[in-house]
Amino acid sequence: MAPLRWGIASAGKISHDFANAVGTLPATDHRVVAVAARKLADAEKFAALHGIGTAHEGYDALAKNPDVDVVYIGAVNNAHYELVLLMLEHGKHVLCEKPLCLNEGQSKRLVKRAAEQKLFLMEAIWSRFFPFYRQLRERIDRGDLGKIEEVEVEFGFVLSDIDRLRLKSLGGGTVLDLGVYTIQVCLWAFGGTAPEKVVASGVTNDEGVDVEVTAELHFPGGGVGRMKTSALHQLKNTAVVRGSKGNITLHDFWCPLKLTDLDGTIQEDKLPVARHPFNFMNSSGLRYEAEEVRQCITAGRLQSTSVTHIDSLRIAHIQDEIRKQVGVVFPEDAQFAL
Repeated sequence: MAPLRWGIASAGKISHDFANAVGTLPATDHRVVAVAARKLADAEKFAALHGIGTAHEGYDALAKNPDVDVVYIGAVNNAHYELVLLMLEHGKHVLCEKPLCLNEGQSKRLVKRAAEQKLFLMEAIWSRFFPFYRQLRERIDRGDLGKIEEVEVEFGFVLSDIDRLRLKSLGGGTVLDLGVYTIQVCLWAFGGTAPEKVVASGVTNDEGVDVEVTAELHFPGGGVGRMKTSALHQLKNTAVVRGSKGNITLHDFWCPLKLTDLDGTIQEDKLPVARHPFNFMNSSGLRYEAEEVRQCITAGRLQSTSVTHIDSLRIAHIQDEIRKQVGVVFPEDAQFAL
């Protein structure tokens, strides 16, 4: 079977890490064949580094490239909606960096369009494809932890001077940048069920985006997800899943290579070394979501069972609710109102 042919939209840091991670997979299964950026020089530099045959100036050319099966979108948050729509309109499957969109209204429109076009679409929640997530999912389902009662998760770095996080014009804020991870692990641990109530508070910057948020997600049956995000402080960055029989901790929970088990023992995992250095922690693990995309497309599935469209819509709904309670509003909220 021919390899899945990837196009990369945007030549920034996360796109570098994704292309680098795909390079650790068998060339018989995956090939990055094209990259696009707003400036041709950026695309050409990226293509030369990663051995990619085609560099495009602008994203229309990538959308129209007949040699591309699926496009990975690594652009800034506020560009996701238009780029995903462009690729779907030109018959491309899409893996889009999280958050899928700025709000639930945009997300719903993309999910609907992907279904109409009969194309695969997935929000790139890479965490769920790490081996420790898969192992913990099996153990939760088997009842090893008993009834899940609480998830306590925090995710924070000193990021207050990073444009993609601090600027409203780029769809900034910790709810979209970091909160997508904390929300998804709570939903995931409680089996994908939507919370009945969301209670949130936070701090905003001069731009009017959140730089620190504390929230509780209250689930049916009494379970609670307690989450904190921060661009002001380094946090523990762990997710503790507590059940009636005990708890398990995922360390660096968004890309875990370390797990503290029920009995307190520590398990550790490794990732393959790639051709180039990575920009972000454990980015070699992006290979897991790339392989999930290949398996889904090969099987003719339009969504992943691990990150479903309903999952993405629930995450977007919760992000909207948290932003509403904290007082963060984007122009797109009125434009794409439900």
